[in-house]
Amino acid sequence: MAEPVAWGADGVPHSARFGDIYHSESGAVAQARHVFLGGCGLPEAWAGQPQWRILETGFGLGLSFLTSWQAWRQDARRPGLLHFVSIEAYPVGREDLLRAAASYPELAALAETLAAQWWGLLPGFHRLVFEDGRVLLTLCVGDVQAMLRAQHRFEADSIFLDGFSPERNPQMWSAETLKAAARFARRGTRLATWSVARPVRDALAPCGFRLHKAPGLPPKRDCLLGVFDPSWPLRRHAPDPAAVSAPGRCAVIGAGLAGAAVAASLARRGWQVEVLEAGPHPAAGASGLPAGVLAPHVSPDDALLSRLIRAGVRATWEQARTLLDEGTEWSASGVLERRGAGLGRLPEGWSADGANESWHASPEQLREAGLPADAVGIWHARGGWVRPVRLVERWLDQPGIRVRTGSRVARIEAAPGGCVLRNAEGELLAEADRVVIAAGHQSAALAPAMPLQPVRGQLAWGRMAEGMRLPPMPINGDGHLIAHVPDPGGALWLSGATFDRDDDETGIRSEDAEANRQRLARLHPEAARQLAPLFERGELQAWAGVRCASSDRRPLVGPLSPDAPAGPWLCTALGSRGLSFAALCAELLAARWHGEPLALPALQARALDAQRRPAGRRHNAPTG
Repeated sequence: MAEPVAWGADGVPHSARFGDIYHSESGAVAQARHVFLGGCGLPEAWAGQPQWRILETGFGLGLSFLTSWQAWRQDARRPGLLHFVSIEAYPVGREDLLRAAASYPELAALAETLAAQWWGLLPGFHRLVFEDGRVLLTLCVGDVQAMLRAQHRFEADSIFLDGFSPERNPQMWSAETLKAAARFARRGTRLATWSVARPVRDALAPCGFRLHKAPGLPPKRDCLLGVFDPSWPLRRHAPDPAAVSAPGRCAVIGAGLAGAAVAASLARRGWQVEVLEAGPHPAAGASGLPAGVLAPHVSPDDALLSRLIRAGVRATWEQARTLLDEGTEWSASGVLERRGAGLGRLPEGWSADGANESWHASPEQLREAGLPADAVGIWHARGGWVRPVRLVERWLDQPGIRVRTGSRVARIEAAPGGCVLRNAEGELLAEADRVVIAAGHQSAALAPAMPLQPVRGQLAWGRMAEGMRLPPMPINGDGHLIAHVPDPGGALWLSGATFDRDDDETGIRSEDAEANRQRLARLHPEAARQLAPLFERGELQAWAGVRCASSDRRPLVGPLSPDAPAGPWLCTALGSRGLSFAALCAELLAARWHGEPLALPALQARALDAQRRPAGRRHNAPTG
């Protein structure tokens, strides 16, 4: 349940949990402009910077974020990227966000945009994306100290200390919390807060902040401002050796979902990207399937893979919503996942009206899907189908990206200041400062020591005939069924897919068509009955592709060699979850190169790192 807000007759919002107000009668926007933006020297301080990173304790009703976003929008010299990392233990509901901003017409449109992404706020990190990826809100839901510890360390340029009063919410202002926040400061980081309480000042000063009181916003007489400038030499973590000082030229190998997403993320940050695709066109490999399912993964213990996929679905959902035409190129229809008897258990604490977007399918949803009333199903409200080729095309159609097809990279050679890429004949294909290998299962040829495995998949597809009554939403489980996909030649249905490890052949196989028929019969008996004549007469189409998987089913994002962090990087092994992982992995790669806050907690990001285990030989690599 969302945190309830009690609105007084004077329009001031109150928290029953803390017995305090969210802001005074002078208003949160005035406070944000006077105390937080003004106290941190914004917008002047960020003028002309490639990025600006704000750390906030206490998101509340979101007005400090909206005010910062508005200031960014109005500033001709705004930074190329605005990161806003905010921690909130008790997120309010969408309606209260909108009500809080309703008194400020200049923020109304921004609040509506924020509210559209205000969903699924389970404990953990949530990346909300605005302005075509140039304004990024990382909302960290949970205890403030736990959320600060969970961060991959970044250097904050401004720190906003907000929250209910120290008397009402002492943990937010404890010496431990303020010390944890100070760890994100670089020399020169400016801090602002409305609280001038002596314990707050006594906790901040030993952390290295030079503090002074400044005129506050009535009814408060003072506010507290600070600059991180310790009198002692700083002992800091060594800078990430993969970090770049400025964007340059990048060669991306592969124009499927992974490569296109990487190209788009880097191009947004100012890189000139050349995408080298071995095939005759983008998405020539596994990303070329006619349509794919986008859906979360749910486990009873909310396991690591479930949390990673949930973050990935959020990232792709927003990309699809922004870049694709709903109804023709993607559909936000929801997905019904069919499970076996006794396998419908969900994580403890989830509920029908909670922040979770997945819950037990209702009898009405099962009936609409054409499934038996006693079927076990999970309804994923944030699910649907996507045409991957269209998403690849949109990602590659960005300023700063050039695509070259028919260009198979056989060798990557180190060169002064970067890399040289050559084909099998030794001909020069490209020179670049950085290289990203994102070529699906063909990545193994360029990264033979990595644990990459080809996995062949074949699916069946055809066109919807008159009278067909196939489910209006995708069904997944042991296989999947997608129907009613618009296409110029007539709406499509698709079902599959096989999963053949260590198989990199793409020819169509009749035995796989039979395997898909049997799989469909288990998943959706009524659909199998309707489509049986097409299977029996061989009057259906088939598509086959080869995915790339890792030994633990998680993508590989990071340097190919731990000894060469500025050398070639990997963004591959997305497996059968390319739609779920591509956008998230691309943003992780770009953030690491640019020293940005990550969209995931540090432990989860490390679970995707290409060097998360000693680089060993592939399981089928020769040992001689």
